[in-house]
Amino acid sequence: QVQLVESGGGLVQPGGSLRLSCAASGFTASSYSMAWYRQAPGKERELVARITGAGSNTKFADSVKGRFTISRDNARNTVYLQMNSLKPEDTAVYYCCRIFGNYWGQGTQVTVSP
Repeated sequence: QVQLVESGGGLVQPGGSLRLSCAASGFTASSYSMAWYRQAPGKERELVARITGAGSNTKFADSVKGRFTISRDNARNTVYLQMNSLKPEDTAVYYCCRIFGNYWGQGTQVTVSP
């Protein structure tokens, strides 16, 4: 059974940092591209970043380029999203996703506020 469990969200001040983790189980993570999406209140879910199975290729939304980094530790079946220089507009629920098969985690709330 495929499971994705996000953690690491919370409340942070503008300019701060957070690292989100996505623990995968039920499949071999290195075989799949993974992604982080986010959804702010009243807005559609949007792609934040994605990474290939081996971690050799990444892609970022323009709004987070230069501030966010996606990485993975396939030995731990875990994908990370390092978020730096956070802005209030980064406030959203962040979801981990296995692209093939459209599997999603439950989401973790990130709130950026003074």
